[in-house]
Amino acid sequence: MSVDTADRRLGARAPGRSQGHRQRRHGVTHGRTGYLFVAPFMLVFVAMLVLPLAYAAYLSLFQERLIGGTVFAGIGNYTRALTDPRLLHGVGRVALFFLIQVPIMLVIALLAALAIDSGLLRVAKLFRLGIFLPYAVPSVVAALMWGYLYGRDFGPFAQLADKVGAAAPKFLTPDWMLGSLANVVTWEFTGYNMIILYAALRAVPHDLYEAAAVDGAGAIRTAWSIKIPALRPALLICVIFSVIGSFQLFNEPQLMQRLAPSVIDSGYTPNLYAYTLAFTGQEVNYAAAVSFLLGAVIVIASYAVLFITTRRSRA
Repeated sequence: MSVDTADRRLGARAPGRSQGHRQRRHGVTHGRTGYLFVAPFMLVFVAMLVLPLAYAAYLSLFQERLIGGTVFAGIGNYTRALTDPRLLHGVGRVALFFLIQVPIMLVIALLAALAIDSGLLRVAKLFRLGIFLPYAVPSVVAALMWGYLYGRDFGPFAQLADKVGAAAPKFLTPDWMLGSLANVVTWEFTGYNMIILYAALRAVPHDLYEAAAVDGAGAIRTAWSIKIPALRPALLICVIFSVIGSFQLFNEPQLMQRLAPSVIDSGYTPNLYAYTLAFTGQEVNYAAAVSFLLGAVIVIASYAVLFITTRRSRA
């Protein structure tokens, strides 16, 4: 009797062990399949981003001299960049550009998103498409188009001023150039930020709007007390993207340089300075160090924005 009972117990336990074994093998198979799906992306990511960054970091540690060839410089390129007045002035210029242009752009994008979400516009789809359309225009084409509009001799603004006997607008002068570039970037990216904010508004529960309507809140009060607070995460994303875009400003000043070479020099923005060093001055090693320092500035600025917004939200 005891032998038969033991056999029955072993027979009852065997299926459970085999089932658990099959489940483990099934999990391992799924894990391997997942790695196979991720592998193409990881290969492209490593080949197109990680390896170039590693190679650029390697180049930034060397200097090419007329006598002696390429020699190891350590952090020499970085210390040189930290005391380079052209680079420092360029960083300060794009920081000022960020402080002026980004608030104006985000306010316009916010007002546009609120107007579309309000449901009061009869041509909301056309309005939304009209604001977003400039984002679909390549930045090079946008810079060329606005460069034509800004032209002192052939631009329509200058021709109109000449017909009415007024002085031509000085869009391409040192005092106006930063504002002219800010206008181009605002025209390009307001629609992009508007779409982000509008998508966030569509995710707000309608129960909040109904409760506000019951309390007698109007459209302005609802927007101020419900919609704008709900947009804080989306606004933070827009600000982070704007920090990155502002410090990487390149296409617009690079093309405007043809129209105003005495105003926009090779160090007008850090990105333009690194490009000129690498492809005009053949200082590839120093350009790599400048690029890495610019990346560090972007990281620090982005972290500062996150820290300030998080601290305010907790307060």
